[in-house]
Amino acid sequence: MQTESFFVQLPVLIFSIVCHEYAHGYIAARRGDDTAGLMGRLTLNPLPHVDPIGTIIVPVIAFFSSIPAIGWAKPVPVNPLRLESPRRDMMWVSLAGPLTNFALAGLFALFFKLTLVAVGMLGMALTSGSLAVLILKSAYYGVLINLVLAFFNLIPLAPLDGSHILAAKLSGGALEKYARINQYGPWILIGLLFTHGLDLILRVPIALAMWVFSALRIFSP
Repeated sequence: MQTESFFVQLPVLIFSIVCHEYAHGYIAARRGDDTAGLMGRLTLNPLPHVDPIGTIIVPVIAFFSSIPAIGWAKPVPVNPLRLESPRRDMMWVSLAGPLTNFALAGLFALFFKLTLVAVGMLGMALTSGSLAVLILKSAYYGVLINLVLAFFNLIPLAPLDGSHILAAKLSGGALEKYARINQYGPWILIGLLFTHGLDLILRVPIALAMWVFSALRIFSP
């Protein structure tokens, strides 16, 4: 069942991180930088967004760590010098990803609820392996994974959005010191996964997801 759960989570994760990256490129384009579009990254096709570490290795490690599937896609290229107001606009470009994940979590919760209502109206049985159960599980993980992604990406370590948000607030020597540490961001994140250091951080979105389902009076598959 755990393996089945992983293969339900993985497509939801890939869809969510692709939407996350698309949001970065879209906001950058709206603020004057069309670099992502010119490089073929302003697309919902997952292939151009695949990152070997964030899209493959990290989700597998998360699976063996018994935590929700998390990861990241290849960062969408953004040229701050082409933005109308580089520091301000980079802040919004970075925030666009997590905000998109919050929105997707809401949409998946609504889809879960509507599916349950439809199942009840049609008198369908929620048997193991049925299409209805598969849809409900996908929607459930859509809420959980997107909340986890939103909080996860706000961690101030490269290549996550929190690093760009924090960098926009720093200057001078503080920014230089942060940049030296931040170059090891991906490896620090993997280390946190192996040592379960992310568990404390992820308790917040997981608890929030459980509260959402409890508030809607819907069950956890």
